[in-house]
Amino acid sequence: MFSYCSDPHTLEGARWLSCYLTTGKQMAFYASFATVLALLLVTAPVALLFGFGGAMAARSHFLPLRWFGRGYSAIVRGVPDIAFFLFFVIALDQGLEYIRHKIKCPDWDQPIRQGNDFVVCPQAKLPLSSSPQWVHEVYGFSLAVVTFAIVFGAFAANVLYGAMRAVPRAQIETAEAYGMTRRQTFWRILVPQMWIYALPGLSNLWMILIKATPLLFLLGIEDIVYWARELGGMKTSAFAYPHPDWRLWYFLALMVFYLTLTRVSEVFLGRLAARLTHGQATIGGERLRTAAR
Repeated sequence: MFSYCSDPHTLEGARWLSCYLTTGKQMAFYASFATVLALLLVTAPVALLFGFGGAMAARSHFLPLRWFGRGYSAIVRGVPDIAFFLFFVIALDQGLEYIRHKIKCPDWDQPIRQGNDFVVCPQAKLPLSSSPQWVHEVYGFSLAVVTFAIVFGAFAANVLYGAMRAVPRAQIETAEAYGMTRRQTFWRILVPQMWIYALPGLSNLWMILIKATPLLFLLGIEDIVYWARELGGMKTSAFAYPHPDWRLWYFLALMVFYLTLTRVSEVFLGRLAARLTHGQATIGGERLRTAAR
């Protein structure tokens, strides 16, 4: 980064530290914070979409669809997150490669399962070995998003299902009395009013999702936990920038990052709750109405 960084062994003090903090690996560490934020921003709406679909399925009058919606929520919520992450990513990756293998290599005469190895033809690999590095990173990130979305979508489905049931039945009956169809009642009456009941549960899910982002490390993605452990470990004189065990300071930086992120989230969600409860016949709405007097 700086011209005087050409020979790190001749540096001391602040100049050494400035060179150390601007190395390529340090820049990758800084970029990994953006990876975590990107995961949150992409996963949250996708998980909410999964949850909304699961809640709608659980309320369906079609029995198999109702079983599917309730089974999805019950099964995924009943499996420990870490076990699901370790299993599902491998299963999804191998499932996609198996389908590609059957399509692209129909003449393959060797078994796919060879002991502990899963072997498919080179054309079926995801991504291809000849693909650039960014393709491998995007593919891994996409698997992580899908996995996080399925897990937290199951919890969101349970929250949204309860929120739909919390909307006063009188609202639904009034809409029906005015001649609204079931579809109109759902989208115009039930859905707009359910969010205020769902927000506390969804807020908790958002906080849990933030705390779950270190699981990216288990999925093989070079996230902030990976780089904190990699860069913070003791570096001997064989390295360009030798230093003792600094993992305490790296993980302290992660703690500050997560505490800051959760605090910003709390402020935002609090303001969102105040906006949604305004004029609503809820405890929060009554509190706002009383305070305005």
